[in-house]
Amino acid sequence: MSAKKKKSDRKMLSLLGLIITAGVIFFMPLLDLVFTKLLQVSLTRTIGFVSPLAFGALALISLTLIFDVDLAKYLPRSKTPKARNPYMTAFLYGVFFGAIVIPCQPAFIATLFAIAVSSPGFLVNMLRFLLFGLGIGFPLLLFLADSAKSSRRMIGFLVGNRRKLNLGSGVIVLFVSVYYLVFVFRVFGG
Repeated sequence: MSAKKKKSDRKMLSLLGLIITAGVIFFMPLLDLVFTKLLQVSLTRTIGFVSPLAFGALALISLTLIFDVDLAKYLPRSKTPKARNPYMTAFLYGVFFGAIVIPCQPAFIATLFAIAVSSPGFLVNMLRFLLFGLGIGFPLLLFLADSAKSSRRMIGFLVGNRRKLNLGSGVIVLFVSVYYLVFVFRVFGG
């Protein structure tokens, strides 16, 4: 492959990475708008109810990682929805990614939204959302901006060490889930 083609592909992947990150950033104020304006429900109260359920589900999922249970064979298969335009597909992926990642940060998100609603500085609040979204999207940007050869090497490493990575991440996720369920949400006593 020519150097010019590689440079063009890298620019395209970097642009798609930025669009994905824009989708993540778009999702955050959209979530706030849905809860505060449309549903008129406190996001903090909703997070307080949903988070223990999410951490309980995470604890169960961590056990499947620890005991090497392949959940994929029990789940229905479907095609990932795609738009005709690759830029729209990237943006929708970012929105979806934001929807998945944001519940993992319940206290921070609740605080971020509370500060955004209570403080008068619109530009400062939007900067906070932007920086948080960039922080979430940064690993995606790095991965997409990396060369294809390097990415294949990384994917090969992840696949080759799947069992060790699943076991390690399962133990960490189980520890974090139990910590949040016991000490933060006090589901099991207190």
